[in-house]
Amino acid sequence: MITVVAALIFQNNKVLLAKRSTGDQDVFGKWEFPGGKVEKGEDELLAIEREITEEFELKVHAKKFVVNHVYQYPTKIIDLRLYECEYISGEFKLHDHSQYEWVDLEQILTYDLAPADIPLAKYVKERM
Repeated sequence: MITVVAALIFQNNKVLLAKRSTGDQDVFGKWEFPGGKVEKGEDELLAIEREITEEFELKVHAKKFVVNHVYQYPTKIIDLRLYECEYISGEFKLHDHSQYEWVDLEQILTYDLAPADIPLAKYVKERM
């Protein structure tokens, strides 16, 4: 099982989603909470901060664990772990995504989300 961390970043009562432009066919072109794989021995809070810096050149502070979902893709099983993060600084520079949007929670499930992200989006919409 692969541990993957994802960032829940709010701005003006909207949440950040990004559309994948890299990766395997299971996620390519899909919207997601941005993040990535946790490296061996790496703290999950530090991993999400590192991933957001790598993918967007943004600095965030990971605050707390929100929810996780284990999902089986055809070639792998991931434990997708969502962390609430606070934006600190930086301007968006896209590396692994073709677009990003600040999305109203009422609209989040209208996006073509990566399969593993759908249960997280439902949780966030209902409880945040």
